[in-house]
Amino acid sequence: MPAVDSARIQADIDALSEFREPDTEGWTRRVFSPAYLRSREWVASRMREAGLAVKQDAAGNLVGTLPGPSGGLLVTGSHTDTVAGGGRFDGPLGVLAAIEVARCVRDSGRALRHELRVVDFFGEEPNDFGLSCIGSRAIAGTLTAEHLASRDASGRTLAGAIASAGGNPDRIEEAAWAPGSVSGFVELHIEQGPVLADLGVPLAIVSGISGIDRVQATFTGVAAHAGTTPMDSRHDALCAAAEAVVAVERLASAGGVGTTGRLEIFPGAANVVPGKAEMWAEFRSIDGAWLDERHRSFTQAAAEAGARRGVATRVSALSRTEPVTTSAEIRDAMSAAIEGLGLEFRVLPSGAGHDTVQMARLGQVGMIFVPSAGGRSHCPDEWTAPEYVEAGASALLATILALDSR
Repeated sequence: MPAVDSARIQADIDALSEFREPDTEGWTRRVFSPAYLRSREWVASRMREAGLAVKQDAAGNLVGTLPGPSGGLLVTGSHTDTVAGGGRFDGPLGVLAAIEVARCVRDSGRALRHELRVVDFFGEEPNDFGLSCIGSRAIAGTLTAEHLASRDASGRTLAGAIASAGGNPDRIEEAAWAPGSVSGFVELHIEQGPVLADLGVPLAIVSGISGIDRVQATFTGVAAHAGTTPMDSRHDALCAAAEAVVAVERLASAGGVGTTGRLEIFPGAANVVPGKAEMWAEFRSIDGAWLDERHRSFTQAAAEAGARRGVATRVSALSRTEPVTTSAEIRDAMSAAIEGLGLEFRVLPSGAGHDTVQMARLGQVGMIFVPSAGGRSHCPDEWTAPEYVEAGASALLATILALDSR
């Protein structure tokens, strides 16, 4: 089997990064943007060059296929959209390394026992419709009519946006794959954190992917004049919200992480006691029971903060993604493959969400991490050194071959 060509992968990363939105920071290529749509024509051409038969499904996913006699599918890939102000590696590395794997298989002249599919999943990053992992949800059969009916700030529906990108929302069910059809799915991704970079270790086998519990809390007090209302007579909604923000930090201090990422204050004037405050927060952990307990505890803490100040409190559940444990069989295959390459690795959980979460509904899944320099991601400075790109792609190829032989 030919070795992966790291220079070729790096050249593809550089070429793809040139498809970006003008007048925006970094390497921005958001889903539905003209830059993203143009880039996918280029990705499809690279898939074809690697010997893959390419189609775009009803949800907008690009799927490249190498045939094989077995009924089970081996699948690898990631996404090529970015967040605003994003970098060049989060997502694209997994797609371009998967295409390189297909090239190596083609160049070897070796026929795999399983059908190999390389997927550029449509719209993995969060978007104006409030939904991430659009394409992988469709493949997993979890993209609902309610999702398609959601609207962005302009009033456009998600269904309309998918249609404008070349998909067919009226036939979205045709994008779904049969449950149990995937013998193995492997996603290569940058770590997006500092552990591997700090250790100087090139690879990690991902043990599981954190679940995410998101909430919105609304605190309704009484707006009042800031100069004439005594401190002991106030019903300050923001002060109650501030206690809830600190409660998120306290509750997340062991077993997971928690973040308050958004806070809005009304009426928002320096000379008015805030009459209303809204906060959006999330907890993440690979332990579903921990998420359940933190949700209950936060709801109680917010209510108590409001009660102390005479402020009405309402906590609403926004969304819940359950934790995913990666397949022990795939982790074993990865371990043997990486050891065969003579490379060092660690076993780490993922705190970020990935398309792998949706693919777990269809079969066994696994992930490989490579280092992010300085632990940085979702920013223009996102960087993974060429030697780590090569290590990740080599581990991906060796894992696919190991799974195929099983």
